[in-house]
Amino acid sequence: MIQLRSYLGGQWLAGSGSPQTLLNPATEEPLANASSVGLDLRGALEHARTRGGPALRALTFAERGALLKAMADAMQGERDRLIELGIANGGNTRSDAKFDVDGAIATLLEYSEISKALGARKFLVDGEGIQLGRSARFHGQHIAVPRHGVAVHVNAFNFPAWGFAEKAAVALLAGMPVLAKPATSSAMVAHRIMEVLAAKKILPEGALSLLVGSPGELVSLLGAQDVLAFTGSGDTGVRIRSARNVIEFSVRVNIEADSLNAAVLGADVEPRSDMYELFLKDVVRDMTQKAGQKCTAIRRIVVPKDVIDEVKSDLIELLATVKVGNPADEDVRMGPLATASQLSDARSGIERLGGTVVFGDKQEKPAKGFFLSPVLVQSTGDAVHEHEVFGPVASLLPYSENPAQIVARGNGGLVSSIYSEDQAFVEQVVVEIAPHHGRVFLGHHKIELSPGPGTVLPQLVHGGPGRAGGGEELGGPRGLAFYVQRVALEGSRPVIQKLIG
Repeated sequence: MIQLRSYLGGQWLAGSGSPQTLLNPATEEPLANASSVGLDLRGALEHARTRGGPALRALTFAERGALLKAMADAMQGERDRLIELGIANGGNTRSDAKFDVDGAIATLLEYSEISKALGARKFLVDGEGIQLGRSARFHGQHIAVPRHGVAVHVNAFNFPAWGFAEKAAVALLAGMPVLAKPATSSAMVAHRIMEVLAAKKILPEGALSLLVGSPGELVSLLGAQDVLAFTGSGDTGVRIRSARNVIEFSVRVNIEADSLNAAVLGADVEPRSDMYELFLKDVVRDMTQKAGQKCTAIRRIVVPKDVIDEVKSDLIELLATVKVGNPADEDVRMGPLATASQLSDARSGIERLGGTVVFGDKQEKPAKGFFLSPVLVQSTGDAVHEHEVFGPVASLLPYSENPAQIVARGNGGLVSSIYSEDQAFVEQVVVEIAPHHGRVFLGHHKIELSPGPGTVLPQLVHGGPGRAGGGEELGGPRGLAFYVQRVALEGSRPVIQKLIG
């Protein structure tokens, strides 16, 4: 069995103590062990601050972008192996594993392209200069410079490649070193990526570190120049924000947490129409892709009450064709949940939703594995707007007048989608739900190769208010704002202009 080591301070280190065992969630076969007990996390952070940070800040944006391109190329060369690890350790179908790995590569390449426009500068110039008095020589200019700390990334279990790469791409381009902490249960993919990058010596020493196992005291070691980006449960996000040093030193924190994403079908959409079929396709894909273990998956299906029975019947028919099983089998379309605890939480979550289960979890279960069939619940209770079941579970909700009021009850989300060709309806719903979301997806059947609402694109912001964590990442160049400090320069115009180049 493989022992996963951490890459800290420029070397591979194994933790001591009782390790956590990583399993194949389809067979429960042990695959690897991981432990962080006894590792010098304080020293690892200091190494990143004193070696990785200065090395990155000495590079221009274009040079940092070249590093991202080299990272993407290295991952592309290891793509098949990473996909196999995603299948074995993550319970992904081959399609889902490709979705994760290819998304990681694409995000690195996108930020490499962004670097070309930023060019030979080492920091950002923020807006136009400002004349501050009667004299044209009294001048002001905002700039944004890399922070002199470490970007600590605590990533979720569901996207071990994409989550690792999307956060690292933005931080490294901004000029901050990264310490990545993948979820232990699915850490084999991120561990292999780090092995490849370290072997090829693509990045300056200290620019990228990896911690496998428990985070231990990591959060408590962060200071005023460090940043922390966390993807995971809302409860953990609250504990991070309330940590004493986070409050005392105003540690910059970005949280991506729970999200009760909704899909709204307009009353103008006729059953069997192209728009209707697109709506069904996107709902089923989001319910079953990654076994519903996506923070952007559709959790609430909001449809006109006049067609709810027809929508229910059509969704049941489509979900019944989804074969659940070991993703190593080519005909399987949905694999297991990632861990036994995720399965337990999903089952208890279904009970908590209440309502009526109109489809799901009636298939024969294998003796091994953390399997759950797609589950469709018809419910009008409050729990559907208060609790996210992180699995292949969605609730069907009727509306008679204003669906935006139903969507808003989710108290903040990453993305919700609208399917309608009634422009007035679309405008009304967008205006009403936009304050509650980080992204609104407008589904249309004439968009070629639409990725659907569940795909996070690096060009657009990802995050959301309220329940979703109140954070924001990606969004093209906007993502760099988290890793830089905006500062106002005030003084002689010629001096400032020479300074900013």
